[in-house]
Amino acid sequence: MTKKRALISVSDKNGIVDFARELTELGFEIVSTGGTKKALAEGGVPVIGISDVTGFPEILEGRVKTLHPNIHGGLLAKVGEAGHRQQLEEHGITPIELVCVNLYPFQQTISKPDVSVEDAIENIDIGGPAMLRASAKNHEYITVVVDPEDYAIVIEEFRSNGKTEAATRRRLAAKVYRHTASYDAMIAEYMTNLAGEENPEKLTVTYELKQTLRYGENPHQKASFYRKPLGSVFSIANAEQLHGKELSYNNINDADAALQIVKEFDEPAAVAVKHMNPCGVGTGTNVYEAFLKAFEADPVSIFGGIIAFNREVDGETARKLYEIFLEIVIAPSFSQEALEILTGKKNLRLLTIPFDQEGKTERKLTSIEGGLLAQEYDAYGLKEANISVPTKREPTEAEWEALKLGWKVVKHVKSNAIVVADKDSTLGIGAGQMNRVGAAKIALEQAGAKAEGAALASDAFFPMNDTVEAAAKAGITAIIQPGGSIKDADSIKKADEYGIAMVFTGVRHFKH
Repeated sequence: MTKKRALISVSDKNGIVDFARELTELGFEIVSTGGTKKALAEGGVPVIGISDVTGFPEILEGRVKTLHPNIHGGLLAKVGEAGHRQQLEEHGITPIELVCVNLYPFQQTISKPDVSVEDAIENIDIGGPAMLRASAKNHEYITVVVDPEDYAIVIEEFRSNGKTEAATRRRLAAKVYRHTASYDAMIAEYMTNLAGEENPEKLTVTYELKQTLRYGENPHQKASFYRKPLGSVFSIANAEQLHGKELSYNNINDADAALQIVKEFDEPAAVAVKHMNPCGVGTGTNVYEAFLKAFEADPVSIFGGIIAFNREVDGETARKLYEIFLEIVIAPSFSQEALEILTGKKNLRLLTIPFDQEGKTERKLTSIEGGLLAQEYDAYGLKEANISVPTKREPTEAEWEALKLGWKVVKHVKSNAIVVADKDSTLGIGAGQMNRVGAAKIALEQAGAKAEGAALASDAFFPMNDTVEAAAKAGITAIIQPGGSIKDADSIKKADEYGIAMVFTGVRHFKH
């Protein structure tokens, strides 16, 4: 029986010896390179070195070994066509029926905190992608395997039919192109950052499937959850779920919104989110106190919401959480007592995220039909702002604290956005309105009597003085807003009329 030829060259050697052994039993001769050849030989698998096929040694520290006609002729030949078979015979090239290749560990290399540029570049594979792409292109005749998860199905089909199904070969070829595209995207991103390119003429991104979701925003929409390789550890995409049913599309969006807000605070804080908007934010000397304030800010909307903490959840806080219907609780950790209490709720999801890790600076990508919008995340805070006080009265120390809290929160509320706050909690939130005074009326109505002596934060400037008027009548004594309207003078005059201290930040925080 004429032996069939398989070419194997892998960085991920999990299961490769058993796979090669079974191929040998199915009548394949194995051709291999370097470390893979050594591993197969040590595992008792008969193996032919790549240099024996090419008639040329591996050179340049292994950089050149498979880029040879004796290899690529065997990969690209249409063995079903007489002309191709004749040329193979003329040049003494043996066709290759199966290719098993995975690539130099570029991702693992650049994930090392102290990786050098030289080491990163040396781990850019050249021959591997060339062999994979050639084999995938010729998948009518070649079975190409890039993922150890596919070893079993390939062996099963060869054992049952003497060859793989055409549909299997096409599926595996598609996986190869996804694999090489992802690999190249990571290299492109690394090199783009290395070169300092801020707006490259082509944006290549890659994500890995984390979870297939039951549905999207609504039950009739299919959805999946992907995470960025080497993305920020301080993110929902890298959260560890300790308990509860699997996350839904809306859960993930809301959880991310809650996390982004609670990141704003250094002191113990609790953030309640509903439909990607905060419904209550509280701070305190401990998480229990912070949660009570977040809860009291809107005890109605918190029902069915998501809570994020920036400190460990203790037993006392857990008992209070247990009394409320919640979808998710996010925290750096949970005490043993808290876990025992909260795991008593079957469906409540408990997520932990390493708050001690720095978040990476990443671009926010938003898809539109037929395109993609890319921008930096809004990391602008009061420390970076150009603060000025255009009114006659400056804020008191207590008002400053309330203004700071309101400004931290309003940045994360859908525009047009208004937040009414005191020094340690939100009192009213107006989100996503078509005009600013409408958002203010919602926030002030929610705050009610608590608006007396409170602060108001606006994500963008006041086009007219009507928002200041509404705030003053509700009892607001301090306002923070970007400024920059052609009618700023009207708003300043109205604030002075009511004795309101108003702060300009010089920067807006639109969130659509």
